[in-house]
Amino acid sequence: MPYYLIEFRFHGYARKYLKKSIFDVARRFRVKGVTRRRPVPHITLIGPFETRKIKRVIEAVENVAKKYDLVDFKLSGFGYFDNPEGKVIYADIEPSKELVGLRWELAKELMKYVRLKEWERRERFSFHATIAFKDIDKKFSKIWSYLKHKEKPNINQHLLRITIIGNGGKIICEYDLMLKRLLNRRDALSGKVWKRTIFMFRVKLFRRRLLAAIRKLFRW
Repeated sequence: MPYYLIEFRFHGYARKYLKKSIFDVARRFRVKGVTRRRPVPHITLIGPFETRKIKRVIEAVENVAKKYDLVDFKLSGFGYFDNPEGKVIYADIEPSKELVGLRWELAKELMKYVRLKEWERRERFSFHATIAFKDIDKKFSKIWSYLKHKEKPNINQHLLRITIIGNGGKIICEYDLMLKRLLNRRDALSGKVWKRTIFMFRVKLFRRRLLAAIRKLFRW
């Protein structure tokens, strides 16, 4: 049965910061768990999961995501999981209530016809972006000590698209929260479409800030 993953892919400075951190740890400590394949900094929202009903999954993503607009969150330090199958070091994510709500609403919708893992079936969810895993157990203490002494990231980011990934890491499609439409693989990879996404993001962000300034002014 095919495997799928639903994720957010970082953009802008946050993407550059995470990619640099991944390669920095990989080179410095000679670990390759993340860099074995081309690393794409991301937050996993759901998955991986098996399904033969990918069209229903896509419909669920579209129906939930279209209710949301500017979904913000922050990279705020580092953390780790001590899982039975191995340790994971990650950049910690401080989610907004909108991000928590979006992921939980999506999980509830998908639970109707997709088998999710136990921790995915809870509203409380550990949002994170993996930096190192798989081959780090013997070097964990040194890696963790190194990251603890680094300046903690404090980077604001917005969820602009939700990406559905198939076997082999191939993009199936994306839902664009700024353009309010589903993008096929070709449009998802298009630089021209991405420029439209960024333009609409800047417009929406400007409107939000302007409205906040007006409200503040009238409270005076």
